[in-house]
Amino acid sequence: MMKRKLVFATNNAHKLEEVAAILGEQVELLSLNDIDCRTDIPETAATLEGNALLKSSFIFKNYGLDCFADDTGLEVEALDGAPGVYSARYAGGEGHDSQANMLKLLHDLEGKENRKAQFRTAISLILDGKEYLFEGVIKGEIIKEKRGDSGFGYDPVFMPEGYDRTFAELGNDIKNQISHRALAIQKLCEFLQS
Repeated sequence: MMKRKLVFATNNAHKLEEVAAILGEQVELLSLNDIDCRTDIPETAATLEGNALLKSSFIFKNYGLDCFADDTGLEVEALDGAPGVYSARYAGGEGHDSQANMLKLLHDLEGKENRKAQFRTAISLILDGKEYLFEGVIKGEIIKEKRGDSGFGYDPVFMPEGYDRTFAELGNDIKNQISHRALAIQKLCEFLQS
């Protein structure tokens, strides 16, 4: 059986590694670099699902390849679901400044008792021109200070339910089994195998 080639519409090396580890041998995973896509695909939708679809449909339209894209947000109950779709750019600026984003989050939660939060990943898969959506959610809470060195993004301040350590302390092996992205990718895997 030929390995299915799938483009994962991301240039985030962390995400690629994480997803490749979860998908294992059954799929040949290509990044945007691998297909020579240098476009910064805009993420202008108001929802995670919308952003994921923008990215996957861009690749399908322009390259004709089966692909999937994800968008992930941290949704904090006391902040009405913020930062949500703006998680990467929460502190303003060009985005992806994890330290600034975490500091803003901790600051916004100061004095709030309710620290409940969830990470949510939406994956848009386009296969033979049809779109499929998968979602993964992990609930937890935002602790009051950063702990741990592994992972990326908000991992040092997010403690998943049922654990006494943050994502950044649990390390990638455990995180890749329980995370929001892992759950969404798991559903994607099962779908690809079916």
